[in-house]
Amino acid sequence: MSQGDLLNVVVEDDISDRRKRFGRGLVWGSAAILFLVVLAQILQASEVTDFGFANWRPTLYAYILWSVCLCWSQVLIRGEHGKRTLFVLPAALFVVSLTVFPLLFGLLIAFSDWNLASLTGRKFNGLDNIRQMWADPFYWNALRNMVWYCLAILPEYAVAFGLALLLNAEIRARKFFRVAFLLPLMLSPVAVSWMIGKSMLELRFGPIARLARWLGWDMPSFFGSPGVAKATMMLLDAWTFIPFMMIMILAGLQAIPKELHEAARVDGASPWKSFWEVTFPLMLPVSVTAILIRLIFKLKLADIVITITSGGPGGATDTVTSFIFREYRDRSNVGYGTLLAMVYLVIIIVTMTILMKLAQRFARPRT
Repeated sequence: MSQGDLLNVVVEDDISDRRKRFGRGLVWGSAAILFLVVLAQILQASEVTDFGFANWRPTLYAYILWSVCLCWSQVLIRGEHGKRTLFVLPAALFVVSLTVFPLLFGLLIAFSDWNLASLTGRKFNGLDNIRQMWADPFYWNALRNMVWYCLAILPEYAVAFGLALLLNAEIRARKFFRVAFLLPLMLSPVAVSWMIGKSMLELRFGPIARLARWLGWDMPSFFGSPGVAKATMMLLDAWTFIPFMMIMILAGLQAIPKELHEAARVDGASPWKSFWEVTFPLMLPVSVTAILIRLIFKLKLADIVITITSGGPGGATDTVTSFIFREYRDRSNVGYGTLLAMVYLVIIIVTMTILMKLAQRFARPRT
């Protein structure tokens, strides 16, 4: 073996048992300190007892101590292999600090009565927020609306697939149409809300409303009745994000070898049968990925609703995110709004986990 090859070889260190015990004791001792500090601060925040902590800095200091001891223990226990771990471990601990601590703080707020308009400040209220959520018809109405918004992804996918097939064909000005169909995706949803929802669909002076009156619709109120308002919001959201699915499907179509379609034509397959037996099965992985990513965007739908209708009329267009936003902005109810956000986060995680498991089973390409 050459000298250059030896530089990439990590030799097992002769680490004594005493050194390993010291490393394990270091990490477990610092972990115990972190646990006790966190427990003490939670008890104080819940007004069970008072340890005299003015803020959450002791928890931060205890976490930094545990992180340093964990990195040090890797070198003590594993030697050279532990040094290699230090290239990744500090960054991972930093990312954990940016996700776990805000999540724990959010859980603490979720079980508190904290209204910014109140002079009493935050108070621990146990399960009162959960009981309020369970009896809140507006929150359940927003969840039902999200089911309809998510089901709208299926026709959006069909339209996106059709546009992708069109742009993948040999048509004139194909490059121009590709750029033109991507324009809605380049616009901010807030800009779309103002240009179309607040301007073109305006009841009195909007050009689309005038066209509707000219065609015979006496009162073209696109946001006056619950059904029409919800359908209009779905169309606006679809117009904004259909190009996203279209460009993903188009990329998948261009990756399919042309020899497969030529072989299908030689075998006498019609265009429809060639699509159903060749194109669509090969596009299943891309299609499922596009739908799942679109679903993630759909579950966060809020900006168009907040800008145009604020959830009206009567909560017909409300989404969970827009409802939580109003709990913060209009009612200054931080505790209850945080609980709603936490419950919605759990729903999203469970839903996406189930769908991804199903996607792994049904999205295998077939030839």
